[in-house]
Amino acid sequence: MRKLPSRMQTKLYKEHLFPEETREIRQKVRAFAEKEVFPLARDIGEKKERNRNFPRRLFRKMAAEGFFRIPFSKEDGGLGLSYPACGAAVMAEELAYISASVAGTINAHFLLSGKTLAMGSPHIKEKYLAPALDGTSVASFAMTEPQSGSDVRTESLVTKARKKGKKYIINGRKRYITNAGVADFVTLLASVGGDKSIMIVVDLDSPGCSVSAPDKKLGNRGELTYDIYLEDVEVPRENLIGKEGDGLRVAVNSLLYGRTGIGASGVGMAQSAFDECIEFMNQREVFGKKIADFQYWQFLLAQRAVEIENARNLYLKAALCLDKGDPFPTFETSAAKYYGSEISVTMARDAVQIFGGLGLMVELAHDSSTYKVEEIYRDSKVGEIYEGTNEIHKMIIARSIFGRR
Repeated sequence: MRKLPSRMQTKLYKEHLFPEETREIRQKVRAFAEKEVFPLARDIGEKKERNRNFPRRLFRKMAAEGFFRIPFSKEDGGLGLSYPACGAAVMAEELAYISASVAGTINAHFLLSGKTLAMGSPHIKEKYLAPALDGTSVASFAMTEPQSGSDVRTESLVTKARKKGKKYIINGRKRYITNAGVADFVTLLASVGGDKSIMIVVDLDSPGCSVSAPDKKLGNRGELTYDIYLEDVEVPRENLIGKEGDGLRVAVNSLLYGRTGIGASGVGMAQSAFDECIEFMNQREVFGKKIADFQYWQFLLAQRAVEIENARNLYLKAALCLDKGDPFPTFETSAAKYYGSEISVTMARDAVQIFGGLGLMVELAHDSSTYKVEEIYRDSKVGEIYEGTNEIHKMIIARSIFGRR
């Protein structure tokens, strides 16, 4: 049975910059994650990708705690916080500290799809957002296609929607869609011809709509991803979110929250790997000394401590921009996503090196002991890839400096 390491975040990081309500959310989510998520985390992260392994009971417990309501106004059924994006971001960090798979699953549900639904009509909010927030429905969000990942432009979309009376007829395919096989509906981006796109809600049990088996992945195995196939799927026009032509704008707005969440999740994974290292280094002896006594490793962990704090401050700044009504804080959200995901990979790689042979172990045959750092190493990589590769985010940051060229 794994044990949680001593937390260094509370010792090193003074949260004076975080709003008080955000600090309270952190403590509530942390207590829940340690009690409810931690006992399940290894199974969630290690089991084969199958629909039946979706943590539905845990999902409902989180809904009952009101966690899905954190980033929403009271009018939309949320908690009506003064700093909702900050609350959602610290929730992502605390969940990812325990389980990156759970953090990714929940971010897709309440940040990507949920924030998209919140831009919809009263009908959309009543039919889809309300059950998503109370946990009776599972939501998914679909932009990526087999031929377009980071390069999702209206003209590159293969998924097409055409009008037919009071309906849209949708044909196409989506790829790597989190939750799709266990979800009730998907908020989906489709082209309507030319440079116009729509964001629309599709019930996943609609005739002509089908979902693949779950993908088998390097890491984040508990965050189930799928292909969605659409063949002449009829969707009522009342399921449209925003206006025709607004699809990409609606999607990007939601991605600002999602990317901030990825940055925060990266911080959670990095902090977890860091804490595992400190505990191990204070116990393990080599050449007659504790690893923690070697200046090389002291300096490296000092550097990583500063980098993790920088990453935490970056996601906080991005979340504060969203909470203060900045319509498109692309620099801040891209910086948070890029840096937070990068430090998680870097810290996890260092952790595997510090642990040596034990860093490669899922389970040691000698005594069945398990080690988390290899799991963090595998789980962390996806953050550098999804919701825009880190190269794309460097390009976005560069455009903020040099303009489009």
